[in-house]
Amino acid sequence: MFASPSSGTIGNKVATLNTVSGYDTSSKNAIIVDEISTMDFTSRQLRAFLLVAQHRSFSRAAEVLLITPSGLSVLIRELEKELGFRLFERTTRHVTPTPHGAELVAVVQRNLAELDAATSRIGQSATKSSQVVILGAPPLISANIMVQAIKEFRAHRPSLQIQLYDEKVATILQLVRSGKLDMGVGPFGPVAGVRRMPFLRAPLVVIRSDKDPGFHRATTTWSALRNEKLITLQPTGHIQQVVSKQLAQVGIKSRPNTSINLLDTQIAMVEADEGIAIIPAFGLAACRNRRVLVSRLINPVVSIGLYLISNRAKTVPPDTEEFAIFLKAFVGRWMGHVDAV
Repeated sequence: MFASPSSGTIGNKVATLNTVSGYDTSSKNAIIVDEISTMDFTSRQLRAFLLVAQHRSFSRAAEVLLITPSGLSVLIRELEKELGFRLFERTTRHVTPTPHGAELVAVVQRNLAELDAATSRIGQSATKSSQVVILGAPPLISANIMVQAIKEFRAHRPSLQIQLYDEKVATILQLVRSGKLDMGVGPFGPVAGVRRMPFLRAPLVVIRSDKDPGFHRATTTWSALRNEKLITLQPTGHIQQVVSKQLAQVGIKSRPNTSINLLDTQIAMVEADEGIAIIPAFGLAACRNRRVLVSRLINPVVSIGLYLISNRAKTVPPDTEEFAIFLKAFVGRWMGHVDAV
């Protein structure tokens, strides 16, 4: 299953993981004998090892794998126990591969790449039916992020179909909990029974109609909004709850001029000069063709999280996990291109 690496004590040890192993008592080198190896480990453990080696961080590697840092630590400890040597040196500030761990990186990279290529090729030839991931996202995120993400992903995995449903956040949450959606993407708050993984943090900004070309402020304080007419989202939504909480902390009681359901409608009403609105920076993609002015809110800077959610009672299928890892990287790149102010 794993190809034999170049010579060397660690290389030989890895080479025998999935073949056969024995030892010549007159030397320290491993040799091949007709005896089945007793080593037992998973590709998930090896992928966890590679991610920690690449990121030099357990927390960042755990985010990519969509597991907790403690869960990742368990995977590494089990792999070290099976191999019989330490893979990383850890301090409070740094994680670095041991000499043995550094030597193992290239071997594992090569063999996992071969394994992934082989399983993909065999899987495609074994069945003509494509796997499907069913995803839900709010309309603004669907139109401005998900469509392009799915297009880019399809170029790498044409056999995996992504079905996209654009729905309100509350509806997506309901469908994920009922098992009708594999996952949802959006600004979700914590909910019992739902697994929530962060994608990015987007700062809140204030937008207003471009009726006064002379009004251009790069930043606006929360307290400066005291006498403004606010167009808000429904009070039960996570975004509006964060906004209302911060307004209350600066002594502003939220008296919305209008409450609506969707960010797109909120932005359109601002353009029509019905009031101002506070939105997350990821909503600015929908402002590019609108006559609105944008200011970053400060004192303090408050952010909204964008999350991927799934049903905690269900194991995340490999195809869904693969798309989730891709999507997180895509969203990070996409956000870097959004002109926030």
